[in-house]
Amino acid sequence: MKQEMRCLLLLLVLATPALAQLSDSQKVSIDDITRKVLSDTGVPAASIAIVKDGRIVMAQTYGNAKLSPKVPATPVMRFKIGSITKQFTAAALLLLAEQHKLSLEDPLSRYLPWLTRASEVTLRQLLSHTSGYQDYYPLDYVTPLMARDTTPAQILDGWAKKPLDFDPGTRWQYSNTNYVIIGQIIEKITHKPLIEFLEANIFEPLGMHSATDNSDVEWNNAEPTGYKFFALGPARPAVPEGKAWLYAAGNLAMTASDLALWDISVMDGTILKPASLKEMTTEAQLKTGTGSRYGMGLGLATDTNGHRRWSHGGGTAGFIGANVMLPDDHIAVAVLTNGESPAAPLIERQIEDLLLSPTADPGGKVALERARRLFSGLQKGELDQSLLTADTIFFFTQQAIADFASSLAPLGEPSSFTESTHADRGGMTARSFIIQAGGKRMALQTYIDRDGKFAQYMVALLPAGR
Repeated sequence: MKQEMRCLLLLLVLATPALAQLSDSQKVSIDDITRKVLSDTGVPAASIAIVKDGRIVMAQTYGNAKLSPKVPATPVMRFKIGSITKQFTAAALLLLAEQHKLSLEDPLSRYLPWLTRASEVTLRQLLSHTSGYQDYYPLDYVTPLMARDTTPAQILDGWAKKPLDFDPGTRWQYSNTNYVIIGQIIEKITHKPLIEFLEANIFEPLGMHSATDNSDVEWNNAEPTGYKFFALGPARPAVPEGKAWLYAAGNLAMTASDLALWDISVMDGTILKPASLKEMTTEAQLKTGTGSRYGMGLGLATDTNGHRRWSHGGGTAGFIGANVMLPDDHIAVAVLTNGESPAAPLIERQIEDLLLSPTADPGGKVALERARRLFSGLQKGELDQSLLTADTIFFFTQQAIADFASSLAPLGEPSSFTESTHADRGGMTARSFIIQAGGKRMALQTYIDRDGKFAQYMVALLPAGR
């Protein structure tokens, strides 16, 4: 019975792709990229989290959370994420639509009829920045007005009662005002603060324990200080916005790892239903038929190699962030910094390019040729011990060699013999191969030491369709 269980477990291991991870060389490159960009820009700190195949494979901080005195940044520190918040606000509205408490086609007049041309603007147009409402926060610094406290209602009184910048649906123009309106609608429907709805419906289910509203409370002194720059001068502490200026358009702070948990959820569809996710990630079309390159809280693009890209940046006083999801590649990169500089998008883009580049594998060709040679020899009952470690020679008893030969020889020469994965592990290279021969499909799992010798060579039948 034990032998049968071992065979079953072996088959499952061989038939299951290796857990996603970064190679040692990729980790070194990411360290080099991040440290160089921080050095070049003068930004004190960066916190990054990287997702591959549904799991966080790297979470790292660099530099200093504070400069005087210096306090090193740590992965548990929150960074303000600015307008990356918009994808959470959009998701909250989509969740209410799933509950049939509203429709994206509802006119704004159903909820806030006193705003300009409310009967002509839909919730969909607010989410996609095609409403025409003027942006209340287009500047990249804090004005005297914004250093004072405000309320969402005061923001709407000041900007959402002005004439529209264009007729609804005819143009795309980024406007924070749209998301303040959305936040007020969510609170009107749920009868609770927006942050409480987000906590109950998104943060708690995903285990995003660091996520918090930083727009209505004092910034915790244990968290990073935000810094600004005057021309090429040194980093200076930034004056934060007054209470409530960020609200539903940019009020959240969290760790990079928690932001990555959200990215995983979006790509996997664990919070939003498929129809809602499609709404969120479908390009809004203008009345002219022109695309906007924006969905709902997400910028949308496809690069020249066909990789879909869902992204959003975020900026608030002293903090800049970049969050990118590559759904077809099951990759996400979150970079949060405490400096008003393009460091975050520069780091993110270089990491993204690194992850999408083919991994250099100088030993792949030789390993494949040797794996085939061993397979061919075993079909004949022959074992080339020069290619094996002492442990592997021990594994291949006379009984093992006989079983390999009797089971593999009838299959004839493989019609296909290809490497499927490779990764560093235990000081060796783990290489998996897929072999097709005699109508059978098999997995070969190997470990190869630094001398090029096989420390493991195990074959198992793959189920049909794998």
